[in-house]
Amino acid sequence: MKVLALNGSPRKNGNTEALLGAVLKGVEAAGGEVELVRLYDLRLQPCIACGGCDNTGECVLEDEMDGLYSKIIASQRIILASPIYFYGLTAQAKAFVDRCQALWNRKRLQKEKGEWRKDPGRKGFLVAVAATHGERVFEGAILTARYAFDAMGLGYGGEFVVKGMDGCGEMARDVATLVRAEEAGRKFME
Repeated sequence: MKVLALNGSPRKNGNTEALLGAVLKGVEAAGGEVELVRLYDLRLQPCIACGGCDNTGECVLEDEMDGLYSKIIASQRIILASPIYFYGLTAQAKAFVDRCQALWNRKRLQKEKGEWRKDPGRKGFLVAVAATHGERVFEGAILTARYAFDAMGLGYGGEFVVKGMDGCGEMARDVATLVRAEEAGRKFME
């Protein structure tokens, strides 16, 4: 089963990467074929709300998002990972999400023609790490991920989120949480 993993952290070898790595270990153990994309390494323009995708379901901007659209459509599972910045996704992850407007329009246009076929086996999963312990620290990211996955034609398969990981490398040392994250990756593949 094809699994597209999108790391929205701008930091290499950080807490998000460690947590995502554990989830992907579980995904692979359950038979997932993972393709990992680091969004920071791509040249992604922000959505300019031009309406260009309204009638075609295709974005008019030409950048590295072009290659991601086909990968999203071909994947049975998608994982979006991000550290939490001001109770939301990073700028890199949010730019990716906003550019999924073209996929939302694609789905809408297919529905209007009677061509849309929902695949209940396609699911999205959020992985997020926050430095703070705020009671509602993940709410914004979860809502954004839910709607992003819906735009991509995916059901929401849940999330694995961890609070209180402030120091660089802290997540990699939390073995108990990484074990739970690996198990979450396995369950996500069911």
